[in-house]
Amino acid sequence: MSLSNKIIAYLGRKPDFRTEVILQNDSGTDYIKEWNITSEKAKPTDSQLNALSSQATVLENNAKADANRKTDYKSIEFQLDYIYHNGITKWKTDHIKPIKDKYPKE
Repeated sequence: MSLSNKIIAYLGRKPDFRTEVILQNDSGTDYIKEWNITSEKAKPTDSQLNALSSQATVLENNAKADANRKTDYKSIEFQLDYIYHNGITKWKTDHIKPIKDKYPKE
């Protein structure tokens, strides 16, 4: 699991990784180079972040499900046309629900 997802789990939100939390990778190891949100929460220790491994895994799995769903949903134009011709109820049951069932979130 990625360090960024452990940080998201630690903060309870996604920080701006360009300004608030800057990550760096030296020799294949990710680490926090800068922690610029000390007023919200102190910079976490490695053990604090490692304790969030399972939550980070859930975030990663859900992000994969979102990406797969986005591909299968097709374009907004397709969806609007489907709704126009079949109605919202059929769109939900015939188009959206099968995709959500195919790629469930944790």
